[in-house]
Amino acid sequence: MALSSKRSGPSFITAIINPRQWRLLDLITLFFFFLVAIFFLMAFTHFGDSLAASGRNTLLRSSDPRHRLRLVSAIENGEPRGGGGFLDACSAEEVDHMPCEDPRVNRLLSREMNFYRERHCPRHIDTPLCLIPPPKGYRIPVHWPESLHKIWHDNMPHNKIADRKGHQGWMKREGQHFIFPGGGTMFPDGAEQYIEKLAQYIPIRDGVMRTALDMGCGVASFGGYLLAQNMLAMSFAPRDSHKSQIQFALERGIPAFVAMLGTRRLPFPAFGFDLVHCSRCLIPFTAYNATYFIEVDRLLRPGGYLVISGPPVQWAKQDKEWSDLQAVARALCYELIVVDGNTAIWKKPAGKMCHPHQNDFGLALCDDSDDASQAWYFKLKRCVTRTSSVKGEYAIGQIPKWPERLNTVPPRSTVMKNEAHLYEADNKRWIRRVMHYKKSLHIKLGTPAVRNVMDMNALFGGFAAALISDPVWVMNVVPADKPSTLDVIYDRGLIGLYHDWCEPFSTYPRTYDLLHATNIGSLIKDPTSGESRCSLVDLMVEMDRILRPEGTVVVRDTPEVIEKVARVSEAVRWKATIYDKEPESHAQEKILVATKTFWKQ
Repeated sequence: MALSSKRSGPSFITAIINPRQWRLLDLITLFFFFLVAIFFLMAFTHFGDSLAASGRNTLLRSSDPRHRLRLVSAIENGEPRGGGGFLDACSAEEVDHMPCEDPRVNRLLSREMNFYRERHCPRHIDTPLCLIPPPKGYRIPVHWPESLHKIWHDNMPHNKIADRKGHQGWMKREGQHFIFPGGGTMFPDGAEQYIEKLAQYIPIRDGVMRTALDMGCGVASFGGYLLAQNMLAMSFAPRDSHKSQIQFALERGIPAFVAMLGTRRLPFPAFGFDLVHCSRCLIPFTAYNATYFIEVDRLLRPGGYLVISGPPVQWAKQDKEWSDLQAVARALCYELIVVDGNTAIWKKPAGKMCHPHQNDFGLALCDDSDDASQAWYFKLKRCVTRTSSVKGEYAIGQIPKWPERLNTVPPRSTVMKNEAHLYEADNKRWIRRVMHYKKSLHIKLGTPAVRNVMDMNALFGGFAAALISDPVWVMNVVPADKPSTLDVIYDRGLIGLYHDWCEPFSTYPRTYDLLHATNIGSLIKDPTSGESRCSLVDLMVEMDRILRPEGTVVVRDTPEVIEKVARVSEAVRWKATIYDKEPESHAQEKILVATKTFWKQ
């Protein structure tokens, strides 16, 4: 009873309560020390950086544009961020990603006139800010000219073309390499022999012709072997069932880009090509009231040559298509030079404008108001471009031969009308600048390390002209909202296209060795309002996508813009150095030279 009485007293109750109080205090104390430990972990270890990177990754892919804007602002202003300050890598599945030619999106679009194979770009605010990684086993590409004949297999391990087209001489796999014998479907014995055959009928070798357009080019062996004849071909093909044909062409060091002749004009000026070539390109030239033939006519210089090899030229079960093709050519006054087997060659009239003869295709001349060189997202017209719409003597036989035409004032430039001294001054300026790049900035121009070059703001093509003796080719890009000088570039015997740098470029990742940009800030601004249409981060992430590992970027702009470019360079993992301008330059600008690091996931 005494024991029972003692348990029922106050001391017993205290003994029961106090242990519980101490346990609660222990929990509070442990939680406090846990918070302190987390603080030190976040502030002083790499784990904090990893969590920050994870947070950034959420921002990258967030559908909320406000999150994206905050990340862009942080990068451009150089605000401290975790994860080394780098943007994250995209997933490994995106190694060949082309935002404007994404089959996951485009396959849902209309098949009419191959609309689904054309450019269809996402809004820049809807694209993730991440860096495309190289594929597993990627190596620095084989140097030119050896790359014309072989490339590393693992740089683009796509065996489909080799398996399907190897017997036609396109390419084959040998050990660690893809080998390119130089053949094609219509020239399985090699492009060299095929070019020899064409040279029997058209002036390939004597400088009369310089620029060529190779439509549906495959792996671009035709364009690659034309280079030996001092002809420069722009090769194109869509991203189709072969998937990687243009990627192979660029890896080989051959000028090429991804495009589809569908519902829009190709992004070139009128009358820029001396030769248009189709080797089994399967373009239905006479369909849709001969709309595609009309586009070829817009691009072909008066007095130039059209070569079509393969269907429908004397092709089994395509008699009507072959008959229609000849009828369209006759209606436009094209002279049929020869039909050699399955190859037909026509010459476009060089003299007065041909008025379409009576025909079954409804062919008629365009109005005088038609701007024949307007070609950025411009719908195909079903009328024939008037040569009178473009002033000047630019026909074959009138324009100087190559290489004289490189430094002759182009006859049809509206920008340089009565201003020939501006053109000459631009040439001299770029010769000085390129010399400075090589000797003082030690840029690897003129060495085997640089083959594929892009001038992102080309104007008259002066940068490319100054490199004419180097083993490079230059893609001259004229921004679509700037004065149209692309006709000048083509009349000089150079190549290029229109583009808007607030959209991704139509090429595969890792396809250029050097990117050059003058006044990079102007590429993203509205020319009227001066407001930015997209961010510098968007542009430089795209530049990183198309630049090869260990590739070079050269940017010229005001000191303020260059400082911002340097900050973004850190985020995209470039190693950048800022230099003063050339001693002879009077412009208020600096030069940034950056190298893309060879990082791996």
